[in-house]
Amino acid sequence: MPRPPSGHTATLSPPPGSCCSGQIPLDPDSGELVGQTPAEQAVQCLENLKAVCAAAGATLDDAVRVTVYMTDLGAFAAVNDAYAEYFQADPPARVAVGVAALPKGAQVEIDAVVALPG
Repeated sequence: MPRPPSGHTATLSPPPGSCCSGQIPLDPDSGELVGQTPAEQAVQCLENLKAVCAAAGATLDDAVRVTVYMTDLGAFAAVNDAYAEYFQADPPARVAVGVAALPKGAQVEIDAVVALPG
């Protein structure tokens, strides 16, 4: 699981769910930004989010709401295609938000609210 760049926690667990902090496309081993395109970065964000969910005993299938922050909403279709690979059967509610900038110069950040099993 990647370490958040600003020192905030990756999750907050108010029952019965967990709020997963925004994940930017950092390689969990090097801490470096991964991906040249917004779609490539979205894949890494989702991989990081998947790791945060796993650490809490959940999966992305347990997500009930996802927010995607993008510095270029013109790339929405490409990011949406990448996102669809992770949420094929029953996708959670989603919001896409255009922002001026993201940490470390990322083009995409994704957070989630996840229903914890059990």
